[in-house]
Amino acid sequence: MEERFFIGEAAKAVNTTPETLRHYDRIGLVKPSEKDEWTHYRYYTKQDIVRLHTVRALQQMDLPLRQIKEVLAYDDLEKIIAFLSAAEKRADEKIAALQRGKAKIQAAKRDYEGKLHGRPAAAGYRISEYPARVILLSDTLTAPTLDNLWNYLGRFYSELPEPLRDRFQFEDLAGVYTGGGRSRMFAVCVRYAETDGLLTLPAGRYLCAESTEEARAETENQLLLAAVRGPLSAGYASALRGQPCTAVRGVRRSTAAAAASRSPARAGLRTRATAASPTRCM
Repeated sequence: MEERFFIGEAAKAVNTTPETLRHYDRIGLVKPSEKDEWTHYRYYTKQDIVRLHTVRALQQMDLPLRQIKEVLAYDDLEKIIAFLSAAEKRADEKIAALQRGKAKIQAAKRDYEGKLHGRPAAAGYRISEYPARVILLSDTLTAPTLDNLWNYLGRFYSELPEPLRDRFQFEDLAGVYTGGGRSRMFAVCVRYAETDGLLTLPAGRYLCAESTEEARAETENQLLLAAVRGPLSAGYASALRGQPCTAVRGVRRSTAAAAASRSPARAGLRTRATAASPTRCM
């Protein structure tokens, strides 16, 4: 006989309450495989619990119960798989957004801890691992100013063709990409569609430093010297010397606005430090 679970056991298995499972039953979302007509006790099977896990996971993707019910009612398994694949992609985007949010919180915490203990901003550089990122280059913005940092991402949406705007989502970051003798501001894409102006910043190890706006030029020079003389192999350093370099500066919009007004602000400069592409700095 197939193993059965009382409603309390099933609710515990999916980290919810018995009343929630009763609600699912009433609306026809997940009905127990068996219901005693005399006691009205609900009994759930392992397959019921799998379905409950699916519903709970989709709810965490902010999907309404009505839509979840429609999808799970499909007879076409390929449609269900396609829907779950799309939900999985949204989950990855949420995880990435949470990781970026955590990084912002950690940076702010370090900054406030430094102020609390009277420590100056950390000098030097660090090497960090970054995934590949897709950026959208602006056709009109070339440098951060107080004017263009207000509604910064709105400016990028306005430069997109109208049919594509709903397919884009940007990280809360302002940046300047310099390559081929030209500087252009960019937005980091969380979600995007193919269009002109997209560029992929490759995954790899990067030299990173923090600086005030006033010390930015000096910090950039120090990073470029570190890329040549720093903790890199002699072969790589030799390959880098005398080569053209593409620089990318990333500045949080809240601090970039302060930088534009010449107040102290923390800006990031990232310099590529991997032999995969020795002529590129970031």
